[in-house]
Amino acid sequence: VQLQASGGGLVQPGGSLRLSCKFARTITSVFNSESKAWYRQAPGKQRELVALLSTGGSTHYIDSVKGRFTISRDNAKKTVFLQMNSLKPEDTGVYYCNTDNQRYPWGQGTQVTVSS
Repeated sequence: VQLQASGGGLVQPGGSLRLSCKFARTITSVFNSESKAWYRQAPGKQRELVALLSTGGSTHYIDSVKGRFTISRDNAKKTVFLQMNSLKPEDTGVYYCNTDNQRYPWGQGTQVTVSS
């Protein structure tokens, strides 16, 4: 499986971005059976879980992004999304997707920079 994240960029504080992550070379039934997650790694910090979406549809977010970020999935396209609104400078980092148990090799991620 290859994890292909995209959608990052430079945005001003208060702006929005929508990240996408394609789980390439996976079987649809396998994709559908796994919980998905977005992680981020800020400069000089360890990678952290940001949002989680279970196969049953329940979600979990870290406190700092609650009410601003929304994780979703399109099973037919084997793609996971992260809608990010009201972005803050502290949201800056490289964003990665994977399963909840980090099953697959990490992809290249997508850079998000929030700055005026």
